Amino acid sequence: MFGLFENKPVLDEDQSQWLFDVYAWSLDNFDANVFFNHTVLVLPTNEFFPGRVDNQQGMAELIFDKVKSYAGISHWPTSVIDQSVCAIPNAPRLEIVGALRAPNAVLKEPVPEEKRLQIPYNPQQVSNPEAMVASFAHTSAHFLGQMAKQPPPGGAEFWPHVTEVLATYLGFGLMFANSAYTFRGSCASCYNPNANRDAYLSEQQSVYSLAIFAVLKGIDNKQVTPHLKGHLRGFYKKAVKEIRHRADDLAVLEKYKELASPALAHV
Repeated sequence: MFGLFENKPVLDEDQSQWLFDVYAWSLDNFDANVFFNHTVLVLPTNEFFPGRVDNQQGMAELIFDKVKSYAGISHWPTSVIDQSVCAIPNAPRLEIVGALRAPNAVLKEPVPEEKRLQIPYNPQQVSNPEAMVASFAHTSAHFLGQMAKQPPPGGAEFWPHVTEVLATYLGFGLMFANSAYTFRGSCASCYNPNANRDAYLSEQQSVYSLAIFAVLKGIDNKQVTPHLKGHLRGFYKKAVKEIRHRADDLAVLEKYKELASPALAHV
């Protein structure tokens, strides 16, 4: 009877532990320095994504340029390709001279089109920018994740899920949480299923992953919840509270902060 009043975990233990493990893998493989000193929580606002272009290709390129900047991969040679009008060729092997991720990095020399990473976009998502941002971040995380030194937790079977967490680690967790599920209402004229993205993590898993990010970065709830869908805000607060009490799991991740050099914060 009294067990009814006990706090229940917000996720199954296996799920929450796996999310912590993916964060540890991300910190171990992908620039803990950049994460702790430079990575920001990207908000779905005009301040983070300013500007507008009057055609789909231009908007896709504008959005992806900002995604690259926030992810620290501005120096990657890429081309944004409309997936509806041409086949996407096999991606060339990505060769980055210098740091894999770096703040304010730029491409030093032009790269021929055939050697650039082809980044597909769904033109229907221009009307759903959060889904487009999440899709671009997921694609970027896919290419980044392939350069890990160790296999991810769970192995290849969970690769799409791992790379969604990695994209949240890059700062795009709000977009993943908000676009993990889209209500399919009865108004056919205002619902466009083609504008949505393919989601692999559940809403709750995406929100929990976002909460780990916020706790590690010391981000207050009031900086996050106004940008979350209303029905996710309560779950987010519970996730943050639970994560703050997982001292052992947090200690594993926070050790990377001790190794991150603050000297790089102003590079």
